[in-house]
Amino acid sequence: MTRKLGMFNNVSLDGYFTDADGDMSFAKPQGHDEEHADFIRQNARGGSVLVFGRITYEMMAGFWPTDMACKMMPEVAKTMNESPKIVFSRILKKADWANTTLLSGDPATEIARLKKEDGPDMTVLGSGQIAAQLVQAGLFDEIGLMVLPVALGGGRTLFEGVTGRPRLRLKEARPFRNGSVYLTYN
Repeated sequence: MTRKLGMFNNVSLDGYFTDADGDMSFAKPQGHDEEHADFIRQNARGGSVLVFGRITYEMMAGFWPTDMACKMMPEVAKTMNESPKIVFSRILKKADWANTTLLSGDPATEIARLKKEDGPDMTVLGSGQIAAQLVQAGLFDEIGLMVLPVALGGGRTLFEGVTGRPRLRLKEARPFRNGSVYLTYN
């Protein structure tokens, strides 16, 4: 059996995963929606190797191991800190966040190799440049996008630079009371 590669990302209604300044704070839920909060907790239960590019890794590693993260979202923080992680970077010389493997090779080549090995499935979080390279290479088995009811008017699109217009098939659409919709493609 081969390992699967999935993705979980937040995008604005107008298709951006960061604003023009690289900020992703738009993804914080507006107003409380217990169903949405439960979905996030369930989704963050773990079991996958988390895959990051350097920028997302540094952001995540700067938050999840902190006391604030452990107080705000204890279940998610525990999973994030204990999960095995891969970070792709040609700049980082070491990765100090617990259970992190640093890879400097081509992400598409490395992920294709890892998918052939035994081990847990892998999930890309954030990491737009890595996500675009892996979409371009046709390596995703499933793509999950939480579309948030906010228009940013500019920023970075998740699949920036992807050519050939890869077609995805909608597997599921799940709306939430807070206006977000989770779309699953394969």
